[in-house]
Amino acid sequence: MYVISLDLGTSGFRSQLIDLEKQETVKTVITMGHPLPGGNVMDHLDFAIVTGADVAHRLMVETVKKILEKFEVEPESVLRIAVCGNPIQLSLFQNIEIRDLAYAGKNKQEALGVLDVKRDARVFPANDIFKGIFEMDNCEIIVPPAIKHEIGADALAMMLETDFINQKEPCLVTDYGTNAEMALKIGDRIMTASAAAGPAIEGQGIDCGMLAGPGAISDVNVENGYWRLTVLDGSLNPVKGPLVDPITGDTIETSDVVPKGITGTGVISTIALALKEGLIKKLPKLPNGKITLGDGIFIMDRDVEEVGKAIGAIRAAHMTLMVEAGMRYEDLRYSYMSGATGTYVDAEKARHIGSVPDFSQGIVQFGNTSIGLARKIAMDRSKLDEVIAVAKKIQADHVMMATSETFKEIYMCELASWQQGMPDEMYDQMLQMYGIPPFPSARKDVEIEKRVRKDIDDVGYLGLDIVKNIGIILEAPVVKCILCHQCEEECPEDALAIIEKDGGRFVDIDSQNCLGTSCRRCVMICPEQTINHSLLKIKEKE
Repeated sequence: MYVISLDLGTSGFRSQLIDLEKQETVKTVITMGHPLPGGNVMDHLDFAIVTGADVAHRLMVETVKKILEKFEVEPESVLRIAVCGNPIQLSLFQNIEIRDLAYAGKNKQEALGVLDVKRDARVFPANDIFKGIFEMDNCEIIVPPAIKHEIGADALAMMLETDFINQKEPCLVTDYGTNAEMALKIGDRIMTASAAAGPAIEGQGIDCGMLAGPGAISDVNVENGYWRLTVLDGSLNPVKGPLVDPITGDTIETSDVVPKGITGTGVISTIALALKEGLIKKLPKLPNGKITLGDGIFIMDRDVEEVGKAIGAIRAAHMTLMVEAGMRYEDLRYSYMSGATGTYVDAEKARHIGSVPDFSQGIVQFGNTSIGLARKIAMDRSKLDEVIAVAKKIQADHVMMATSETFKEIYMCELASWQQGMPDEMYDQMLQMYGIPPFPSARKDVEIEKRVRKDIDDVGYLGLDIVKNIGIILEAPVVKCILCHQCEEECPEDALAIIEKDGGRFVDIDSQNCLGTSCRRCVMICPEQTINHSLLKIKEKE
């Protein structure tokens, strides 16, 4: 018999097949993207609200089906699937209420009848979701509890899978991603938050960006005056890549692995190194407007701006938690880093660029804590009771960054620094003007501990498989279309096409590549205003 752990991440899904009798991983399957249009969790939520939760649910289930098929085992041999993710992803997967997550105001929630929606742990038959799609008669699905509102199973995982929950001194934990979840612990008090960092932190929204997968540049370091690339191999191990000249783009020394693109950690590393080595004189300007890391792999000025938005949001959220807690910055004992960024990014570079507080006394790096918790529950059903017990004990205060004036003020300073090169002295003056204590200087003596070598530590004896193209097309009628094709030309991801069939005209959209709410250029460019995303339905295979 087998069990499956499933992490529904904002930038993609990750899953593992585990032999229950042998207690060993058989295979790991990941997707190179999320099936819902958009680059972050708020885009996914908007899509579900506008287009319909049923459509969003089916997109997710169809994608999970593709993952299950990759495992190549009989459905009746699967005993259990344990699923982790943030509340939005888990709610869409289960096709349960999401409107309370879309609207923060209590008056609005009360008017909709969705005030204080409970997201307790659930155990239910897999065929409640997969009937007629991928039937598993012997299988149950387990979903860990959320603590409240935005504090979901993924946030619970990052607290439980690290030392965070047991620490007595002030500590911070962050699961880095397009929506960065974080928690600050001071004594018995836990304050949580999330920062909509955007797609750059995962290598998306970057011209040559990609998710953490084979061929992705995950780190860069100086070697003999040039830059040595670190590239992920077929098992997601970081290995020695080519030696390049970042200014001319010349390859000084080749390697056995050929870079295909750059992941978010590689982008962070590149920009941090460019700052440290003096290649960036003033943000966001690069020498000659770009840094070249390989054949067709560039980091451009606009990429620096996108990364600045992401890092700025995370740093502003970190500092907001500490300000709201009334703690001294210097008292921060540990900063825990989880997720792909927490795994592959060089902690020193993370400190230099601001994605982790540079005044923290210690930094501990973990891998994918969400799939780690799902794995434990899948292998031992009784672990769910332990997780529920811990969740009930956690008295967490959630800070909504969307309504926090402190966050807005710090984030304004971050944007001014990243996009206009505002000097540090002026940054401090701005903070003082807002009544926020200036941030301390970077520590020189920092304990750094890396507990994993790769995001998923054990991919299994059959290795890693990738669902590269989710291949789900959304379709909507465009009655007034004049076949000008401006929408096709305007789409930055080549995600749509206008087709004619059955005497009508339709827009077909590749759900995986569409940028959703964060773009909608097709809607704005259309001279007839005929593209309506609320009409999108999954195109059935002919």
